[in-house]
Amino acid sequence: MANETLRNFGYPGTLVRDYAHWCILLRPAQVTLGALVLAAKSEARTFGGLEVAAFTELATIARDIGNVFESFPRAEKTNYLMLMMVDPNVHFHVLPRYSGSRAFEGITFEDRGWPGQPDLKGAPAITPQIFSRILQTVKSNWPP
Repeated sequence: MANETLRNFGYPGTLVRDYAHWCILLRPAQVTLGALVLAAKSEARTFGGLEVAAFTELATIARDIGNVFESFPRAEKTNYLMLMMVDPNVHFHVLPRYSGSRAFEGITFEDRGWPGQPDLKGAPAITPQIFSRILQTVKSNWPP
C-alpha cells in the first residue's frame, strides 16, 4: 500500500519508475522541465529511519536520474531537496537545473532560480495532456 507522501504526489498516476525501496514520480508542479519526486515506499518519516537497503539502492537511482537528465531535459546540474515539511514520509524533490530555458510542446520552462536556489513556486501552468506527455517522455528515457 502506498504511503501518504506517495499518494500526495499522485501515485500511481505520476509513477515513472518503481524500485524495491523507492518510487520515482513526475512532480506535479514542473518548476523545471522533468522535475521528479524520489519517494521512499516505507512509512519512515526520518532519513535515518530508512532501511540500510534503501540507502544502497540510492546509488543506482542517482545514476539513473543523472543519465535521464543528461538527455531530457539536458540538465547542467541536479538538485536533490529533502524538505519534508508538508509531506511526512521520506522523499526528495529532484530538480534538473539549467541556465537557459527548455521548451516542450510549445511551453517554455525557465529555471528561475539559476544559478542559486530553485524557485519552487515558479512552475508554468500545464494541461493534464502536457503533463502526460512529459511523463511519457521521462519514462521513455529511463534506463531499463
